[in-house]
Amino acid sequence: MPSAFDFSASPFDCLDAAEQRIVRDSVDIAYFRPDETLLDPGMAPSHLFVVIKGHVTQYDGDEPVATFGPSDCFDGRSLVAGRASSRFVASEEVLAYQLAKAAVNELISRNATFGALLFSDLSIKLGALAQRHSQREMQALTMSRVAEAFLRQAHVVDGGTGIVGVAAVMQAQHSSSVLVRDGPRLGIFTNTGLQRAIVDGRPLATLPVRDLATFKLVTISPDAPLFDALALMIEHQVHRLVVADGEHITGLLEQLDLLSFLSNHSYVIAVQIAQARDLAALHSAAERITRFVALLYRGGTKVSQIGKLVQALNAKLFERAWQLIAPPALLADSCLFVMGSEGRGEQLLKTDQDNGLILRNGTAVSAAGVDQACLRFAAALRDFGYPDCPGGIMVSNPAWRRSASDFAAPVRRWLLRPEAEGLMALAIFIDAHAVAGDAALLAQVRAETDGLISADDALLGRFAAAIDSFPDESAGWWNRLLLIGEPGKTMLDLKKGGIFPIVHGVRSLALRDHVAATGTVARLDALVAKGRLQAALATDLADSLHFLMALRLKAGLAELDTGRPVSGGVATDRLSSLERDLLKDALAVVKRFKVLVRHQFHLGAA
Repeated sequence: MPSAFDFSASPFDCLDAAEQRIVRDSVDIAYFRPDETLLDPGMAPSHLFVVIKGHVTQYDGDEPVATFGPSDCFDGRSLVAGRASSRFVASEEVLAYQLAKAAVNELISRNATFGALLFSDLSIKLGALAQRHSQREMQALTMSRVAEAFLRQAHVVDGGTGIVGVAAVMQAQHSSSVLVRDGPRLGIFTNTGLQRAIVDGRPLATLPVRDLATFKLVTISPDAPLFDALALMIEHQVHRLVVADGEHITGLLEQLDLLSFLSNHSYVIAVQIAQARDLAALHSAAERITRFVALLYRGGTKVSQIGKLVQALNAKLFERAWQLIAPPALLADSCLFVMGSEGRGEQLLKTDQDNGLILRNGTAVSAAGVDQACLRFAAALRDFGYPDCPGGIMVSNPAWRRSASDFAAPVRRWLLRPEAEGLMALAIFIDAHAVAGDAALLAQVRAETDGLISADDALLGRFAAAIDSFPDESAGWWNRLLLIGEPGKTMLDLKKGGIFPIVHGVRSLALRDHVAATGTVARLDALVAKGRLQAALATDLADSLHFLMALRLKAGLAELDTGRPVSGGVATDRLSSLERDLLKDALAVVKRFKVLVRHQFHLGAA
C-alpha cells in the first residue's frame, strides 16, 4: 500500500517501525462525493478514516461540531464502541485512507499511547501529551545558573569592629552573616561565630570580629551552574557561598535559598518580595516572575499550577508595593484588589492592570492622599511591566476607588442597565480578589452585589449573552483551522475564540447560582456540587481552558524570546499534529458549552 502515508501526524507519530508496517499492509484509499455520508449514527464502522484531500464535517443532530481536514483521522471512538454516535459528511470531494478495524485493534493492543490519542477523551489525550514532555523540569533546573537564584546582599564590616557592633548590623539587616574586611583579607562572620564569641569569654563590645571570622572564603561565579554550587557546599561543608564576579562581590548564596530554588523557584521570588525595601528591589522581583513562568512551563508544569503560583506571587508583589507607597492610615482603611484573569488566578504572562481600591466608610485619609498613593501605585506597576488598562479599570481612575458604601451605586447601575461597558465592568468586578489591606471591605461589597442579583432572567441573559461578543471569531474557528498554512490565515485568537466563552459562560452560571468562588475551575466544581452542571462537561471545560491557556502561553513565550511584544495570537501552522488534534477537541467543547449557556439563559442562536 501507498508509502506516502503521513506518519508524522497524530496519533500515528507514536508508532514504531513494525507498527507502521501494519498500517501500510492494511490501508486502502477511498473517494467520497460532496455531501456523501461516510458514517451515520448507529452504523457499525469497519475502518478508521484518515483524510488525504478535502474536508469532512461531524454533526450531532443538525449541529456541526467538528471539521476534519488533511492528515486528520476519525472516528476512533465509533470504531472501538462498535457503532457511530455522530454523522460524518463530506463537505466537498474527499480522498481518504481507510485503515481496517482489525489493524486498528492490533495497534491499540500493542501501543497504549496510540489508543489513548485515537479514541480517548480530552483529559486522557492531554495526559499523553504531558507524558511526552516528562523529565524536562529537572533538566531545566540543572541548567540554571547561580545568578538566577536568590542572592542575599553582602554587608561588610571592618575587622576591628566589636562583636556587639557586628551583631547590631546583622540584626538591622536581617542577615545571618557579614563579610569582614581586614586589610587585604576578606572573611566571613556568621551566627556560628556569635556562639563562639559568647563562649570565648572576652567582653563582646571590645572583642574584634577579625578574631572569630573565617578568612578561607568559598566563592563561586554567578555564571556557574547551581548544581556546582551545591557540590561546593557539600565539599567544603559550608552553608553559604560568596558569589563573586572577578573581584566584585555580587552577594551570598545561602544553602536554604539554593535548595528552595531547586525545589520551588517561587520561594526565591517570595523572599525577594518580602525583603524588598524599595520599589527598585520589587522591579527585580517582577522580572523574575516572567522568567519563573517560562521555566515552569518548559519544565512541564501544568498551567493550572502555574496560574496559582503566579497569582500568589503577584499578590505579594502588589501588596508589598502598596505597603511601600501608601501611608499607614490608608493601609489600615482600604482594600486593594485585582480583577479579571489576575483575580481568577488565570493570568500567566503580564497583562493590563485591572485593580481597584475600596475605602473604609468614614476614613480620615484625605482625597488628595488617596489620589497621590494610587497614582504612584499605578506608575510602579507600569514600571514592573503591567501596562495601563485601556479602559481605565485601575486605581488611578477615581471611578475605581470608592468607599464601601459608594460602590453600591455603580454596581446597581451595571446590573440594571444593558450597556456593554457596564456589563463588562460587572464581569470584571465579579472576579475581584483582595491582595492588600482589609479584605473584609471587599467581602462586604461582594455580598451586597450578590444580594442585588435576583432571578431576573432578562438581566442574567444580557450578562450571559457576552459569550457571543466575538461572533466573527467563533464563526470562523473551523474555517481558520481548515486554512492552516495559507498566508494571512494562520493566526487564531484563542482568548476570543475559546478562553473567553468558557470563562464568561462559567461566570454567568456562577452569578446566577450565587457561587462565591472567583476561579473558573473552582466555579465549575461548585456548579457540579450544586447539581447545576454535569461533572463530565465540567472536566472537559477545565481541560479545554487549561489547554488553550497553555497554547497561548507557549506562543507568548516564543514572542518574548525573539524580543517581540506578546500579541495573544497563536500561529496554527506551527502547531504539532497532536496540538492541532487537541485544539479541535477543545474548540468542540467550547462550541457545545455555548449551546448549553444559550439554552439555560434563553438566548437566541448566535
